[in-house]
Amino acid sequence: MNDVIIKLEGITREYVMGSEHVRALRGVDLEIRRNEYVAIMGPSGSGKSTMMNMLGCLDTPSGGRYWLNGHEASRMKDDELARVRNKEIGFVFQTFNLLPRASALANVELPLVYAGASGRDRRRRAEQALERVGLGARMHHKPNELSGGQRQRVAIARALVNNPSILLADEPTGNLDSATSEEIMRVFGSLQSQGQTVVIVTHEPDIAAHAHRVVVLRDGKVDSDRTNPPRENGVAA
Repeated sequence: MNDVIIKLEGITREYVMGSEHVRALRGVDLEIRRNEYVAIMGPSGSGKSTMMNMLGCLDTPSGGRYWLNGHEASRMKDDELARVRNKEIGFVFQTFNLLPRASALANVELPLVYAGASGRDRRRRAEQALERVGLGARMHHKPNELSGGQRQRVAIARALVNNPSILLADEPTGNLDSATSEEIMRVFGSLQSQGQTVVIVTHEPDIAAHAHRVVVLRDGKVDSDRTNPPRENGVAA
């Protein structure tokens, strides 16, 4: 179906660590549709980090097939994966990964520099991305002049600046206190309401509760896949 943006069929991932043979993913089937807001959870060793790398085209499966926005990523070579990754996926990490001496605006412009966009286009698109995450008034501040939540919002803006098909966030509130975590999750909810597909990998149930749907991995397989009930304030839990 054309509204399916992520499709996994029988995905396996095996690798060798020393003398140990690890079966990280053991036949995962999963579909995610456009504009869905999905949390992927699981205990340590469940395969969720491997799943994150697979969805983000940072790793390739040992078996099975993966389609990302109509592209069969599971059969691509490294250079093709890099192109799809840069075009289709916006990454948000726990550690922000911002350049400390650059302004928020310059940090958000960085993917566009690599993409070869003109200076005027870079600035316009970076300003728009910062406005989307509520940082229009702080775009000339450096990371050490911003709070943890503001730094993560800069990182989200940077992930959005190429208009990716998917926003993929790995433990995006792991370095934040509970109040700031709620602030960041409201940003993700707002982006989803604007049409952005959002996938969050987390081990925290209260963070996963913000998503519309929660997929739980256990022992390299999908253990459960449930829809969260709507919240009283109208935002999906």
